[in-house]
Amino acid sequence: MDKKTIVVLFGGQSSEHEVSCVSAVTVINHIDLDHYDILLVGITREGKWLLTGSVEDITSGVWRDGKKTAILSPDRSNPNLLIMEGNHVEYKKIDVVFPVLHGLYGEDGTVQGLLELAGVPYVGCGVLASAVSMDKLFTKIIVDNLDIRQAAYEAVYVKELDEMSKVVERIESNLPYPVFIKPSNAGSSKGITKAHNREQLINGLKEASLHDRKILVEETIIGREIECAVLGGIEAKASGVGEIVAAAEFYDYDAKYNNADSKTIITPELPEGKAQEISDAAVKIFRAVDGYSLSRVDFFLEKDTNEIVFNEINTLPGFTAISMYPMLWEAKGIAKPQLVEKLIQTAFTRNMK
Repeated sequence: MDKKTIVVLFGGQSSEHEVSCVSAVTVINHIDLDHYDILLVGITREGKWLLTGSVEDITSGVWRDGKKTAILSPDRSNPNLLIMEGNHVEYKKIDVVFPVLHGLYGEDGTVQGLLELAGVPYVGCGVLASAVSMDKLFTKIIVDNLDIRQAAYEAVYVKELDEMSKVVERIESNLPYPVFIKPSNAGSSKGITKAHNREQLINGLKEASLHDRKILVEETIIGREIECAVLGGIEAKASGVGEIVAAAEFYDYDAKYNNADSKTIITPELPEGKAQEISDAAVKIFRAVDGYSLSRVDFFLEKDTNEIVFNEINTLPGFTAISMYPMLWEAKGIAKPQLVEKLIQTAFTRNMK
C-alpha cells in the first residue's frame, strides 16, 4: 500500500501557541509511519509558515529559525505544499492535513476555510462548527434552542462601553454578582475575569474588550467541572467523563497549564445517571453546531441541585500529557495511536453520504 503524505500544522498566532506545539508532538509521535509520510509545518506567532525538520526541533523551539517557507496552495486542481528557500521552489503533493492548532487563526474556521478551498482532507470540525464554537456568544445562541441548561448571560459589544453606566445597569438588573466576564472569541481562558462588585465588573469589561469586540457576561455556576470527549461524524459517540479540579478560583490559563496542583480525574464518582446525561448532552451539542471529527464538551455539575449546566465546546482540544481528550478515550480502551488513526480517517470520510 502506498503511503499517504500527511501535513501536521502546529504553533499558530493565538495565545495557545506553545500548547499547540506540545499537542502536536503527541500527535506526531503516534502517527503510523508505515502508512504516512509526515511533513511538519509550524506557524510562528507572526504568521509565517515554516517547514520543520523533526519533533526535536519543535520541542526545542529551533523550528522558529527555519529557512524553508511552506505554503499551502489553495489551487483545488493541484493541492500542493509549496516549499520555498531563496529562489528555489519545490512542490510536495499532500493527501491530508492534521491542524493541531488551538485558539484563534487555527481552531476558528480560518485554516479550515483554506483547506476547503484547496480541497484537501483534514482532521477536525469544518468551517461552521469551528467558527461558532470558537465564538462563545454564538455557541450560547445555538444551545439556547436545545433544552440544555447553560449559565444565564448578557452580551456586550465594545462600542456599548462608551456608555458604561448603561451597560453596568443592564447587567446588574439581570445577573447577580459574582459574574464572569469573557471575550467572546478568545482561547484558553485568556481575558476572563470574575467580578464581585461594580468596580470589578467595569475593569473586567475593559480587560475583555482588549481581546474581542464582543463580550459575554455570565452568571457564576458553583459546581464541579466535568468534561466529555466526542469522536466521529454523523454517528458521533461520546466517551466517559472526566473532572477538572482547578488549583485556582477558576480554570484560567495559568491554572490549566502552569499550576501542577490542577488535577484531572477520569471516571469520577457522580450521582447515578449523570455521566450518561452529560454524554448525551455532549453529542447533542456537537451535532447542533455541525460538529465533525472531534470536540471536547465542558459542563458544570451544579453543587446544590446536581443539575448539569453546559459551559463550552472546544473543537480542537488539547493533546498534551495532561489533556483530557486523549485520556478519556484511553479510559475507553482507545490508545493514542488508535485515536490518532481514527481521527485521520475522519478526514477521508467527511464528504461521504
